[in-house]
Amino acid sequence: MERTLPVSDRDFVESLIPQRTPFVMVSSIDHYTEDRLISGFQIQEENIFVHDGIFQASGLIEHQAQSVALHTGYKFYLLGKEAPTGYIGAIKSFEAYALPKAGDILKTEVKILNEIMGVTLVDAVTTLNDAVIASSQMKTVVK
Repeated sequence: MERTLPVSDRDFVESLIPQRTPFVMVSSIDHYTEDRLISGFQIQEENIFVHDGIFQASGLIEHQAQSVALHTGYKFYLLGKEAPTGYIGAIKSFEAYALPKAGDILKTEVKILNEIMGVTLVDAVTTLNDAVIASSQMKTVVK
C-alpha cells in the first residue's frame, strides 16, 4: 500500500485520524518516514480555533497533536491495518512565537523520539513561510 507524497486528498487524510469535521486540524502529508512526518494545514476562517481572524495557540497544540496522529495513521495505513485511537498524554513543553491568521498554511514537522508500549514521545515544530512559530514536546498515548 504505497501512496505518492505529498498528498492533500481531504478524505484520505481524514481517514487516517480519529478527529472529524469541524475538529480536523491537518490537511496534507508532505513527507513520511518511520520516525518523522511533515504535515500541512490551511487555516480556514470558519475554524473553531480562529478568533478575530487569528488562529489561537490552543489550535496550534491541537494541530501538532493531530500531526502525531497522522503519523500513526499513515504508518498503520502502510501496514494495511486500522489505526488505533489516541490522545495527548502530556505536554512537556509548548511555545508559540507567533499566531497565524486565517488563510495561512502551516507546516509541522513531527519527530518521533521514543515509542514504547503505546506511548510516543515527540518533538513538533510548526512553521509559517519557513519561520518557526511554535514548538512542543508531548507524549501521545494510543488505546
